[in-house]
Amino acid sequence: MQITDVRVRKLFNDEGPMKAIVSVTFDGQLALHDIKVIYAREKLFVVMPSRKNPDNTYRDIVHPINAEFRQHVESTIIAAYEAALAEAEAEGAVEEALS
Repeated sequence: MQITDVRVRKLFNDEGPMKAIVSVTFDGQLALHDIKVIYAREKLFVVMPSRKNPDNTYRDIVHPINAEFRQHVESTIIAAYEAALAEAEAEGAVEEALS
């Protein structure tokens, strides 16, 4: 399965951990929306879309099955985020997050 497109939908420039919301297209046929780029514990990582359970825990709606594919997805998304952030900073277009 190939990642054919990564779109950074929204960038955040506040002190909170969420840095971006991203959509990814696989094989030009399947789009996955609302992936979050988070900065915590001195590193960037990706959080898959999830839903809240009745017991206030969260469960991923979709996720990679193995560590190799997870690493591929995460590194591709983070690279796209870093490129979008550099471009937005150059244009002065990073949005403030709404609480």
